Amino acid sequence: MIFVSTGGIKDRTAYHTALTFIEHGITGIELSGGAYEEIILSKYQKLLESASFQVHNYFPPPKKPFVFNLASVNDLIAEKSISHAKNAIKLSAALERPIYSFHAGFLLDPKVSELGKPIVAPHINDRNVCMELFLERIASLAEYASSHNVQLLIENNVISDINIKRFGEDPLLMTTPNEAKFIMENTPSNVNMLLDVAHLKVSANSLGFDRHEMFRACDNWIKAYHFSDNDGKSDSNKSIDMDSWFWPYIKKNENYYTLEIYNSDINKLKEQINITNEQLCS
Repeated sequence: MIFVSTGGIKDRTAYHTALTFIEHGITGIELSGGAYEEIILSKYQKLLESASFQVHNYFPPPKKPFVFNLASVNDLIAEKSISHAKNAIKLSAALERPIYSFHAGFLLDPKVSELGKPIVAPHINDRNVCMELFLERIASLAEYASSHNVQLLIENNVISDINIKRFGEDPLLMTTPNEAKFIMENTPSNVNMLLDVAHLKVSANSLGFDRHEMFRACDNWIKAYHFSDNDGKSDSNKSIDMDSWFWPYIKKNENYYTLEIYNSDINKLKEQINITNEQLCS
């Protein structure tokens, strides 16, 4: 199924964005961010008559924003992140779409205002320590998700060249094929991968690896995709087209494809859906 992300419309609640999408015939909706709202489950469940919802990462957005990081060494951030994930898992089950997808963790705890920009942080934590914490928390969340019959998908992170130069190393987990494969090999069977092709394009350019290797290394675990494009330098969530580089590597038999295009023009979003449909059906 093809979804359109609500994440690009930040000044409206996801609920109001969903209403707009449904009104214009967009019925696959990935709930990802948007303005804070008190979630009234019955309101969203009523919309299931007209649409399907996929819960992703930072949804539902908390009243007091924080950076969701399941690899944090900060106990308070870790606690908030785990609590958020459990809430999202329950919401996924209640919305009859038993999949919750989320980003891999970080070796630092950036401020909310730094996301998508050059990160300024006093300290990068040990990669092995953060990886161990991340895997422990994923194992615990996988058990919790299993009790709700929910599958988990971890999304590859994006690292820009500007942040590599700033830190002298990669401060994010799961940006490379080798690390993505390692995480997948060391997580429970109900944990798989969401591959963001735009994240992959930027990370491959920044770190100097073959972007196509991610598809090969993680083929067994890739169960979903995020589609957008960029210049290879930053994750700008630009439109895709029929000639986008990733199409030959996309599996066409999955049930979770999201257009993460940050454009509020409904007609252009519908054009993106048509391109995706044509490619997946070819």
